[in-house]
Amino acid sequence: MLNLLIAGNVVMIVTFILKFNFLPPQLPLFYSRSWGEAQLVDTWMIFLIPLLLNLLYIANNFLYKRFFLGHGLIKKIFDYLTIFLIVGFTLIFIKIIFLVS
Repeated sequence: MLNLLIAGNVVMIVTFILKFNFLPPQLPLFYSRSWGEAQLVDTWMIFLIPLLLNLLYIANNFLYKRFFLGHGLIKKIFDYLTIFLIVGFTLIFIKIIFLVS
């Protein structure tokens, strides 16, 4: 699972580096807010997505090891949740970068 997380982080970093010159000074990140200026944040704040992904990965591992160690079914549930989070957050990051560049 850690290999998938590292691969997701590498994909996000490489995408950011390749598209950095084409990015505007502000990106739409908060889509739950009303349309316009309220959605925009500085470009560097796009790294909240990988930061949140890594924190959720650590939280999933902590919760499993703290409360559910040895339960096979719950381990599979946590594994599938982790895969979903890694793939989902990586795709969201890439979509935002390609949307504005």
